[in-house]
Amino acid sequence: MASLSNFDDCKGLLQSQELYEYVLETAVYPREPEVLKELRAITANHPKSLMATAPDAGQQIALLLKMINAKKTIEIGVFTGYSLLLTALTIPQDGKITAIDMNKDTYEMGLPVIKKAAVEHKINFIQSLALTVLDELLENHENRGSFDFAFVDADKVNYQKYHERLWQLLKVGGIIVYDNTLWFGTVAMPEESTKEELKPGRLHTIEFNRFLAADNRFQISQVPLGDGITICRRL
Repeated sequence: MASLSNFDDCKGLLQSQELYEYVLETAVYPREPEVLKELRAITANHPKSLMATAPDAGQQIALLLKMINAKKTIEIGVFTGYSLLLTALTIPQDGKITAIDMNKDTYEMGLPVIKKAAVEHKINFIQSLALTVLDELLENHENRGSFDFAFVDADKVNYQKYHERLWQLLKVGGIIVYDNTLWFGTVAMPEESTKEELKPGRLHTIEFNRFLAADNRFQISQVPLGDGITICRRL
C-alpha cells in the first residue's frame, strides 16, 4: 500500500496506523475523484496541513449530502477547500455553497483545482468572521429554515455559537457535521497527558460534546472518522 502523507497520518483514530491505511487504500482512495486527490496533494505541502478535512471523513460527508439531496449548504472554515470542493462536486449544478473563512490566501491555494473541476459557480466565498455572516443571514427571514446542510471546521471556542445560529438556518431534517470532535483523541486523556498546544481545544471540544449530547433539537451520531466528526440531524 502507498505511504500516507503527513496530513493523513495524524488524522486517524483507529487502533493502528496499518488499519487506518487499510481503510483509506481499500474504501476511500479508489473512489476519491482525481481533483480531490490533486487538492489533497497541494494541501499536504502546507505547514498547517493537519487542518484539512480527512479523506475518510470527506467520503462520509459526500454520502450524507447525497442521502438528503442537499442543494443549499453552508461551510464554516474553508482552509484550502478540500471539503468545499467535495461538496461542490456532490450537490447539483444549481446548488449553492456559502463558504466562510477569515483567510482567503489558503482558499486561493485550492482555487485553481476548484476552477479545473468547473464548480466555482456553486461557491460564494466570503472572507469574514463566521458569526458576522451567520447573523446577517438570519436578518433575512427567507434564509431561516432554508439550508439543507452545514459543515463546521473552524475555531472550537465558537462551535456552540455557530450551532445556535445554524439551528435557525437549517431546515427540519437538515444536517450539520462538526469536525474535530475527538480532538486528536485528547478528549479521553487526562489534561496532564495532553500536549500544551492541544489543551485549549480539548476543553472547548469536551464542553461542546456535552452540549450536543443534551441538545434534544437534534439527533446526533459521533463518528470516529478522521479526527472525529459529529453528525447532527435537525428534528
